[in-house]
Amino acid sequence: MTTLLDIMDRHGRLHANADGIAATPIPGLMFFRVATPSGVTHAIARPLVCLVVQGAKQVTMGTQEYGLGAGDSLLITADVPIVSQITKASHATPYISLVLELDLAIVAELVREMGPALASSADPVRVDPTDGEVAAAALRLLQLLDRPAALPVLQAPLIREMHYWLLAGRHGAAIRRLGWPDGHAQRVARAVALLRAEFARPLPVSRLAEAAGMSPSTFHQHFRAATSLSPLQFQKQLRLIEARRLMAAEGASASTAAFAVGYESVPQFTREYGRLFGVPPVRDARAAREKARAA
Repeated sequence: MTTLLDIMDRHGRLHANADGIAATPIPGLMFFRVATPSGVTHAIARPLVCLVVQGAKQVTMGTQEYGLGAGDSLLITADVPIVSQITKASHATPYISLVLELDLAIVAELVREMGPALASSADPVRVDPTDGEVAAAALRLLQLLDRPAALPVLQAPLIREMHYWLLAGRHGAAIRRLGWPDGHAQRVARAVALLRAEFARPLPVSRLAEAAGMSPSTFHQHFRAATSLSPLQFQKQLRLIEARRLMAAEGASASTAAFAVGYESVPQFTREYGRLFGVPPVRDARAAREKARAA
C-alpha cells in the first residue's frame, strides 16, 4: 500500500530544487526532501501546518525551542519570526515533511459550521503528534499528484477536509481563532498582508492600523501580541530575509540587495543584517555561493 512517505520521497526525488523544496500544483502545499542536516534558516512564517514523516527538525521562536520528528506536526497560527534547522537527515533517510499553508477563508467557513471552540493556549507555535485523520487526508490529497486530471475536481474538497480534521483535532482550538469573524487575528492579518506586499516602502503605523480597523495604540498592542514583533521590527525582518535571498539566489551585491528591499543606507543595512544573521552580508553571500558550487 502506498504511504505518505512513499509519495513524498518519490516526488521529492523528481521535483525538489537545490534547497530540497518541492512545489506542487496544489495551492499552499509543498514538501521538503533534504538529504543532509541544514544550516540555520530565518523566516517569518505564515499560518501553516507541517507534517514530518521522516527525519527531525528544530524550530525556535523567541526563547522557545521545539523539536519535532517523524510522526509530529508543527502548527503555526500567526505570522511569527522563526529560526529552523534540519537536525536529522541523510542520503539513505532524508528529512521529509509536508507543509500546508492554512486557508483563512476555509477556516472561517468551517468555524461557522462547527461552532465555537474550547479555550486553549494562545501560543502561536506548538508541536504535537499528527492526528491520524489529518495524515489520511494528506495522503489522499497527495495521491492526486499522480492523477493530474482529477486535481481541478478533487483538490478543493480534499483541502477543505484536511482543514476540517485539523479543526476537529488537537490543534482545533488554536486554529479556530483564525476564523473568528473580524477578530483580532483577522484584523492583524490584513496589516500583515500589507506589510508583506509593500515591505520595501515606508509604511507608517497609522496606515497599517487603518488596514486593521484599529486605533494606532490598539493596533500596536495586538500586532505585537500576535507576531511577537512591533510593526517596524516585522518590516525590518522581511527586508533582511528578502535581501539574504537576493544575494544567495540571484547573486545580488550587498548594496544592490539593500537598496532593493528599501534601505537608504548600506552601513545601516550591514549592521542590522549582522545583528539578525550573526554574520556580515558580504561574508554570508560568499558562503552561500560556495555552498551552491559545492552542491
